[in-house]
Amino acid sequence: MDIARDGGAVGHSDADVAMHALVDALLGATGGGDIGRRYPDTDPAYRDADSSRFVAETIGDLRDRGWELVNADLTIVLERPKVSPFADTMRERLATALGTDVERISLKAKTNEGVDAVGAREAVACHAAVLVSRGVASAPA
Repeated sequence: MDIARDGGAVGHSDADVAMHALVDALLGATGGGDIGRRYPDTDPAYRDADSSRFVAETIGDLRDRGWELVNADLTIVLERPKVSPFADTMRERLATALGTDVERISLKAKTNEGVDAVGAREAVACHAAVLVSRGVASAPA
């Protein structure tokens, strides 16, 4: 989904900042490194790739290792465009890539009030936090 009307992020893949942050959060929560090591921009196989592929592959690998996603919370930081008209569709796309219910995905946006490269509309950032579980240990009797 392309919502940038005047520029947009530039990257080796499709530069979807939310999907990339989500992959980093999933990998970080499970000791799996980062997106740059897993999907290096030096590999032509990832050129112009749809970032939802990275999310789907990453969550699939985590599930194979016994992890389950509890929830994901993303905050996109940019001045423009406004994210709210796209937020529900973005949550649905994230949930689809993760193979989970949309209710487990939180997405919000904020501006940087004109501060730094994000505030000057030269960059965009996304913070992602995930909660994953390998099962709940039984409580002592």
